[in-house]
Order: sequence, then structure tokens, then C-alpha cells
Amino acid sequence: MPQSSHGTREPIALSWSGGKDSTLALLALRERGDVDVAVLLTSVTSEYDRVSIHGVRRTLLERQAEALGLPLMIIALEPKCSNAEYEAAFRDALVRLSAAHPRVKRVAFGDLYLTEVRDYRDRLLIDTGFTGMYPLWGEPTRALAEGFIDAGFSATIVCADNTQIDGSFAGRRFDRSLLDALPAGADPCGENGEFHTFVHDGPIFDRAVAVMCGTVVIRDERFTYCDLVDASSM
Repeated sequence: MPQSSHGTREPIALSWSGGKDSTLALLALRERGDVDVAVLLTSVTSEYDRVSIHGVRRTLLERQAEALGLPLMIIALEPKCSNAEYEAAFRDALVRLSAAHPRVKRVAFGDLYLTEVRDYRDRLLIDTGFTGMYPLWGEPTRALAEGFIDAGFSATIVCADNTQIDGSFAGRRFDRSLLDALPAGADPCGENGEFHTFVHDGPIFDRAVAVMCGTVVIRDERFTYCDLVDASSM
């Protein structure tokens, strides 16, 4: 594992969805004394120009990154891409990452406890010259969720899996009342895909990303999406 020396922090990349767990991972990494997040890696579905799975507009993603003071590196995906296509796009992004940031040798992820997901990421990094790191791994998810709220972050549910929680959660603010309203079997951080969030303000933001809820739609007869729109000019 690379070590910092003479006060110089090791530059790393962070896999970034724009959501709560990514933000908590960035916060945890910034609180360490040995690493420095140099770039955010985000998957964007090209045809829709939105963050993959989360459905957030790329323009909001870019404003979010600007408010965090970090550059974005986009992993372009086609709609309904296969695992093989995703893996090829991810590895291509790592080649570009290596060229742009040759000192970066580790990619951090905001995963919490799903061993199969962590194992998949580690396998994907084999023979790439990169290794994975997991700054939130094993942390109690209720405590993480409450800590996120208590720290002053603001986030909105942008996608809800109707097979796990009610679709009416889409568009709700991520706060304690939402945590209390989640069904008993739902993870407070949505680690099993119950929901996804977009973070628009907090202590590591230079400025808030002004958003408001737009159209709510159901996709694939399963996922309820709340389309966030730019509210900065409203």
C-alpha cells in the first residue's frame, strides 16, 4: 500500500454516484491524513445523459463536483449495457485515469457490507495496476445514516425500488423522519438497492446545489424516479 511521506498525501480516485454513501466516503477520506481524493469516477448513461441507476441529470452532477472542488472523469455507458460492456468501459476509464493522474494507484468505493459487491470490484481491478479501498466498510448503517443527517448534509431520494420500499419515498428529503418511515427490513443507507440519493449540500460543499423535484415516473415496472431539476434560477 502506498504511504504518504514528508507530509505529502497519496492521491486516490473515488467512485462517485453523487449519493449519500459516496459523500460519506469522501468525508471519511478527507478526514484522514494520508490520502487526497484527486478525481471522481462516475458512470453516466450516454443516451440519457444521466448518472447510471440514479437517474440524476449530468448537469447537476457537474455542479455538485464543482461545489466539492473536484474534477469528474466520466465512464460512459449505453442503456441496459451488459456486465461485459460495463467492465470494458470501467477498465477504459482506468487507462484514462492512469494517463491523467499517474500517481493514483487506488480507487475508493462507498460500499458498506455487501461482500459479493466488494469481491466483484476487487476482481475488476485485477491486472489494472489499481487496488480498491473501502473507507466505510463495516460501519453500522443506522449510525452512518444518522451521522450524515446530523453533520448537516442535505439529500433527496431520487430512485426507489418499489419491490423493497414504497415508490412514494422518491422525492423525499433524506432525514430522520424518512429513516423512521422506512419498512423494518429496509437498510437505513439503502445498501441493498432500496433507494438512491443525490446530495445537494453539506459541510464539504463550497455552495449548495439548488434543486427541486420535477416529474416522478416509474421505469421497468419497478423503479420510481424523481427527476431533480436545477432550481438556481427559480
